[in-house]
Amino acid sequence: MSDYYNAFEMSPVPDPGPDAVPPELFRGIYGMPAFVTIPTDDLAASVEFWTRGLGFFELFDIPGRLVHLRRWAFQDVLLVTGASAPETAPAISVSFACVLGQVDALVEACRAVRPDSVDGPRDTPWNTRDVEVITPENARIVFTAAKPYDPAGEEARNLAAIGITGPDSGPGDNVAHA
Repeated sequence: MSDYYNAFEMSPVPDPGPDAVPPELFRGIYGMPAFVTIPTDDLAASVEFWTRGLGFFELFDIPGRLVHLRRWAFQDVLLVTGASAPETAPAISVSFACVLGQVDALVEACRAVRPDSVDGPRDTPWNTRDVEVITPENARIVFTAAKPYDPAGEEARNLAAIGITGPDSGPGDNVAHA
């Protein structure tokens, strides 16, 4: 038996590319391997932003106490009634995968609900396009979309410099990262 398991087989994230199609919203129930809990003093306003701006849907709610939101499988957020939002967003963030074709619509939708909530999009040295969103609760949320891999591009060189080779380069040093 190998200690290595190809987790791409269970991930809802599609292969990167300009025509990548996001998976369907996942409405099933499962044991959540990870989730985010965010307190809010205005549950209705929070739900509106997360659904209209960020593209989550309401899986279920406990009226006045909790709303369980989701996008893709394993992208779960619990909004709970609690203290008011901090004055500023913390340095820590939580990231959710998306596809390139969703980035512009996400930016537009968030700005329609809260005009000053979005920073980006910006391209990263690790080959993603990221959008940072500050929610009404002052949570720092990053939506990240993998860009197509260009073996001759700067991002490929950045990854190679830390020992990660591209998909067409053979196994190289990637075994150490598995």
